[in-house]
Amino acid sequence: PRPPALSKLSSELCAIENSGVFSNYGPVNTQLEKALTDDLFDGLGGCLTTSSATIGLILAIREAAELFTDRKYALMPSFTFAATAHAAIWAGLTPLFCDIDRDTWAMCPRSVKQILETYGDRVACVIPYAPFGNCIDLDFYERLTSKYNIGMVVDAAASLGSLDYSGHNFGAGFSNPVVFSMHATKLFATAEGGVIHCGDGDRLSRLRAMGNFGFTQSRVATMLGLNAKLSEIGALLGLERLRDFKEIVAAHVAIADLYKTQLPEFTFQRVVGQRVAYMFMPVLLPASCASRRRMLIDAMARRGIGVRHYFSPHLAEHPFFASKCVIGDLTVTQEIAWRVISLPMSDKMAVEEVTAVCKILKEEMGVLLWELIFYHPAKLPNSD
Repeated sequence: PRPPALSKLSSELCAIENSGVFSNYGPVNTQLEKALTDDLFDGLGGCLTTSSATIGLILAIREAAELFTDRKYALMPSFTFAATAHAAIWAGLTPLFCDIDRDTWAMCPRSVKQILETYGDRVACVIPYAPFGNCIDLDFYERLTSKYNIGMVVDAAASLGSLDYSGHNFGAGFSNPVVFSMHATKLFATAEGGVIHCGDGDRLSRLRAMGNFGFTQSRVATMLGLNAKLSEIGALLGLERLRDFKEIVAAHVAIADLYKTQLPEFTFQRVVGQRVAYMFMPVLLPASCASRRRMLIDAMARRGIGVRHYFSPHLAEHPFFASKCVIGDLTVTQEIAWRVISLPMSDKMAVEEVTAVCKILKEEMGVLLWELIFYHPAKLPNSD
């Protein structure tokens, strides 16, 4: 994690102390919301900060489902972070898992349509996820929600800095809420926080009131609410991150390009849009080596390189969600989750370090493949 250093913001912290305003959509927060709208979303729509992206999802899902109180399901992929499903459950819905596309790793349009043909009149909200910061086809989901008359919230936790085909930040001006994260581990790193972006000002106003205990009048609740407000110190970190965010994104994009150039034998996610602001580099192992992923990760760790596997296990494999959710056919999800690893990234990462990671990865992969060929030749698929 590389959030801005609070130790270098002593005068700004003193100003917050002297103002006597520490929360409740204060002046620093108001400045951040405007700066996010202007700098990242080209002045389109508006932004509402939240104490976390998960709280932002709960608010947005509950607001979207308010018109469909007789419906119980929230349609989403199983290949996502636990927060997506938890938010739907906290909002009173049951997650309904669909499969993903083999190339983009986002919700599979065919799977979505098949599930809606069966469950359409019982689905309150569809929650498409933008995997690893990649953009998705929002027009498709807008047509879908109109056809089936259901709500929509986009989980774009890692997509701040990603550009769609028009060159706008993903989700800019979109009529439905798009929720982003400002967690310490994200590219737009603060300490904790979220941003709801929406092109519909009325919906954003309702979400703001819901995030302030449902108050639309002075301390009078007129709707369901909770406390979702970002502190002034959290907003200060957001403003400070905006100062160097473009440089951070550019560095990560350059590293992603290096990985793809130096690992041509690996399978990468198909990019949707002009740019993906990756926080780490997701890549698929060859199917023949997937069963030895843990061995590869341990081998990389012994050589000083941290490798992870998100989102594996996928949500339908989590005991809690397996007992609470409805699970569709997840054939592709299972395959991708079985093979995926994430390689390290940092805006301070040198070209030589990326080259070293790729070299060591190939060496350790070679060891695994040799062991498979020598000891377990029957386990190697003919296609490999």
